[in-house]
Amino acid sequence: MKNTVNPPNIAVALKYDGKNTPTVTAKGKGGLAEEIINLAKENNIPLDSNPELVKVLSSIPLGDEIPDVLYLAVAEVIAFAYFLSDKAPEGYEKD
Repeated sequence: MKNTVNPPNIAVALKYDGKNTPTVTAKGKGGLAEEIINLAKENNIPLDSNPELVKVLSSIPLGDEIPDVLYLAVAEVIAFAYFLSDKAPEGYEKD
């Protein structure tokens, strides 16, 4: 998995507290996208590369929850992020 977001000129950040629906907390294009990506890297926040998902998420207003139709796609990203950060649920083992 790459450490960049595709397309490279768009970035979207989500917040998920484990209880509520994920929300869009930051998004941007060009230089702002680069800043979002760099902040994520500096803070060891896993990045995912999925051009279609990024495009759809970038259309959601800041602070809004993701729509129901994106739950599965975003859940896969969150699960992968937990896996990378060793925060997987109890009983889940990394290979």
